[in-house]
Amino acid sequence: MAAPKRGRSASAQSKPGRSLALILIAIVALTGGMFASGHTTPRLGIDLAGGTSITLRAVPEKGQESAINKANMDTAVDIMNRRVNGLGVSEAEVQTQGTRNIIVNIPKGTNSEEARQQVGTTAKLYFRPVLATEASVGAAASPSPSASGSASSSPSSSASPKTTASSSKTGSATPTATATSQGRAASDALKADSTPSASASASASASASPSASSSSAASAAATKLEAQYTALDCSKKSTQNTAGKGAKATDATVACGQVNGVWYKYLLGPAAVDGTDVKKASAVYNTTTAAGWQVTMDFTGKGGDKFAKVTGELAKNTAPQNEFGIVLDGQVVSSPSVSSSITGGSAEISGSFTQEEAQSLANMLSYGALPLTFKEDSVTTVTAALGGEQLHAGLVAGAIGLALVVIYLLIFYRGLSVIAIPSLLVSAILTYVIMTLLGPGIGFALNLPAVCGAIVAIGITADSFIVFFERIRDEIREGRSLRPSVERAWPRARRTILVSDFVSFLAAAVLFIVTVGKVQGFAFTLGLTTVLDVVVVFLFTKPLMTILARRKFFSTGHKYSGLDPKALGAKAPLRRTRRPSAPVDPKEA
Repeated sequence: MAAPKRGRSASAQSKPGRSLALILIAIVALTGGMFASGHTTPRLGIDLAGGTSITLRAVPEKGQESAINKANMDTAVDIMNRRVNGLGVSEAEVQTQGTRNIIVNIPKGTNSEEARQQVGTTAKLYFRPVLATEASVGAAASPSPSASGSASSSPSSSASPKTTASSSKTGSATPTATATSQGRAASDALKADSTPSASASASASASASPSASSSSAASAAATKLEAQYTALDCSKKSTQNTAGKGAKATDATVACGQVNGVWYKYLLGPAAVDGTDVKKASAVYNTTTAAGWQVTMDFTGKGGDKFAKVTGELAKNTAPQNEFGIVLDGQVVSSPSVSSSITGGSAEISGSFTQEEAQSLANMLSYGALPLTFKEDSVTTVTAALGGEQLHAGLVAGAIGLALVVIYLLIFYRGLSVIAIPSLLVSAILTYVIMTLLGPGIGFALNLPAVCGAIVAIGITADSFIVFFERIRDEIREGRSLRPSVERAWPRARRTILVSDFVSFLAAAVLFIVTVGKVQGFAFTLGLTTVLDVVVVFLFTKPLMTILARRKFFSTGHKYSGLDPKALGAKAPLRRTRRPSAPVDPKEA
């Protein structure tokens, strides 16, 4: 049985067309997705599109200088992010700078005056009794769980009194309120005896004076509030963050809140407890019961008295009027129910919380008690003209860099530039299309550092081609013909390219993790283009080189091919030499 021939392995040399077809299909699919999405240009950041940059300085209340710390500043950033996102700005940046400054960068297209008002004011947190609630127009209500807190599709939340620290540590039972869901079907939310008009009227009349004029005014206010509640559609984004804005603490109001992706509208009474009455709030995991993640609240002395009074009154009612809405900046963030008066100055909010949800709610509750205000240090407007100049300069720099690379390839590699230039073009197309799709996909905004990362990537990509070409030339210098030289050079070049790109990607990943803001744009683009370099070299450059190596222009080593053996100083062709036969003995002859 004849031994198999050696020299040609079953590699990409056999069918390089498959790799080329795969990457071309990917390009067509991604390009088609880009046009189908309606976004044909990358989303630009504030430094390229223009916008507003606001610098806020934290100022503590008198005697509360220690309130300026990392935890409080991070909580403030979370709240400001919520406010800015409420304006429909997904690519805005809110981040700390130093120990007491917060930078808010808002791109073009946002009302800068409104944005300044949103981020520059202290958060308003109130505990308001819920008078009525239902799924908003166009939203499908999730089923309501039973009063006993049995399993359902909606997470339950409850407020329970917290006993002394010693009894909590020993795991003794604490009186727990009946659990109900924040979300419930609209048909169950409004009972005959708790209609918006009746509830609002009762609330308004409770604070009305005995005079006929005051009663008439209260009735008119209740009628107006009922009309607002009836017309409120919290499924519309334009009303979700504005429904309860500007309401006084002493007035009844309407608001929106979200549960499990469904928006609900609320009719709320006057504030019973202020956010400043919360001394501390934190997310804890209850290991003694099956409650899981909970949010604990500690009130001030007066706050504890207020909370005990309002929970005692709410416990007398039926759902949803046994709930209190936790309202932050006019939006309901939670609406736990109670079944008994909660005394002792502490409470727990429990439900089907994840760690992130519990921490988020604890941050919101804590922010209402922060002894911090923010003063506007500076407001800088980045005009679209300035952004256009920066983008133009970046594109010119990229074009110059690309032109220099092409000239270098034409001078030193001649015909091999027919492979390198299309490879650069494919890499550029993939980079552009993917960055365009990432704009609406994950909110990626192309800023000036990101453009710099793309320019640096040109050199990284060209370096991969040069490594491959030089390996092929080394094989030709050893006296081999082109086709075997390509296959022998590829494993060595591949190893070098992978190691080099891994180092670049690792540097980009570390830079992305340890930095914030615009520098992350540079790191992200550098990492993305490094990955695409590997894809292009493996699926386009190598297969194309394999195909062209079969053409006479390259295989014969034409002087303009960049693979001329004479110009490379190649050795004589490697030939097999026949072993000399043993001398014949004259006697035997």
